[in-house]
Amino acid sequence: QPQLMESGGGSVQPGGSLRLSCSSSGFTLDDYAVAWFRQVPGKEREGVLCITSRGNGTAYANSIADSVKGRFTISRDNNKNAVYLQMNSLKPDDTAVYYCATSSKCRQTVRDIDYEYFYWGQGTQVTVSA
Repeated sequence: QPQLMESGGGSVQPGGSLRLSCSSSGFTLDDYAVAWFRQVPGKEREGVLCITSRGNGTAYANSIADSVKGRFTISRDNNKNAVYLQMNSLKPDDTAVYYCATSSKCRQTVRDIDYEYFYWGQGTQVTVSA
């Protein structure tokens, strides 16, 4: 059964860094775009960054885009079947559950999350606090 798994979450102080990893079982990530989303209680999931199957990172045109620009970087290593989200200079507002998801392509907006993204991980908690 195809699955995505996130790892690397945890608690960190403001200004710290974390690297999240997304891997798969039952299929390989090579042929897919992979996106990172985050969600806080009471809010919808928001796209953080996406990376194409060829390794081109793209940003979402949403409310958090400016906040993560320059601090978060997405990358992938197809040899390791993994996609990473490097998060630097973390802020308390980055606290959320982070999910990775596969898609046929990267998009700047999310119109139908259930249609556009078809495999999801279980999420990993990131907590930024002093």
